[in-house]
Amino acid sequence: MKQDSTRNTAYTVDCEDYVHVVKFNPFDSGDACSLIAYGGNNYVVVGTCRFQEEDAEVEGMQYKTLRTFHHGIRVDAIAWSPETRLDALPPQIRFCTAASDKKLRLFTSDLQDKNEFKTFDGHSDYINDLVFAPKEGQEVASVSDDHTCRVWDLEGNEKAHFVLRSPGMSVCWHPEEAFKLMVAEKNGTIRFYDLITQQAILSLECEQAPLMSADWCLKNTLKIGAVAGSDWLIWDITRSSYPQDKRPIHVDRARLFRWSRVNENLFATTGYPGKTTTQLLVHHLGHPQPILTGTAAVGSGLTWHRTLPLCAVGGDHKIFFWVTEM
Repeated sequence: MKQDSTRNTAYTVDCEDYVHVVKFNPFDSGDACSLIAYGGNNYVVVGTCRFQEEDAEVEGMQYKTLRTFHHGIRVDAIAWSPETRLDALPPQIRFCTAASDKKLRLFTSDLQDKNEFKTFDGHSDYINDLVFAPKEGQEVASVSDDHTCRVWDLEGNEKAHFVLRSPGMSVCWHPEEAFKLMVAEKNGTIRFYDLITQQAILSLECEQAPLMSADWCLKNTLKIGAVAGSDWLIWDITRSSYPQDKRPIHVDRARLFRWSRVNENLFATTGYPGKTTTQLLVHHLGHPQPILTGTAAVGSGLTWHRTLPLCAVGGDHKIFFWVTEM
């Protein structure tokens, strides 16, 4: 694990393959280390990270691979289950993937002999995002280019099905209110659904397209952020269905938006992979300019650490980590 100052990456981890998606576990797994999963062309690797920013005895960063899961096909998205525990005996790792064959796969492992996976069939086009129910982890929601959002139980049975007006790009689950789901569509509409009545209860408008990514701020659930076209947009859902704040950021187009998990004013965006590099920008709502600019060789995926102002992007045989000032 080396520090790489030339491109202001704090740390890098070398990987065996191109990294299509990378995801820190957003839930407490009962261990001092953070779990991270990344997906390549036909496998998912689960590992642990520990950073000097959280442990003075660590020099830079410590990374350890726990297990490599054969996937057999390109991994497009990964979601962690809140049931993942490293402090249980035996430990339990559980995550779900979306793949280029339009299927979801649920993996459960004790990191020893038990390694199971189930396939969920139903989507008829690419799946763009998925998320576990954050309290119990007994359901998974997914959105797809097939103009649907679907909610599944852990056996792969469809529990709810929402018809969208354009491809579903992002799906988020409210951290406290287990029956509220946010779905962002490519046409620029973000809708909130009540899973009990299976009705839309609120919608927000970008007034521009294509919306590529949206996120619910977990530090302040009245805040929604998104990227559409080359802009980032922020809503306060109590004030208006139109964005309160927006700014052009990426010259070509913006690709991903993710809120920090430790500060409600901190978020990151990525641009589209260009011919050589992808731009990562970290923004603070109190600052007119990005507070950090990074580049990654054809980067993909974007994820924030659960307790540190630190984010990661995947790339060509590498994961890149950036540390931000609060």
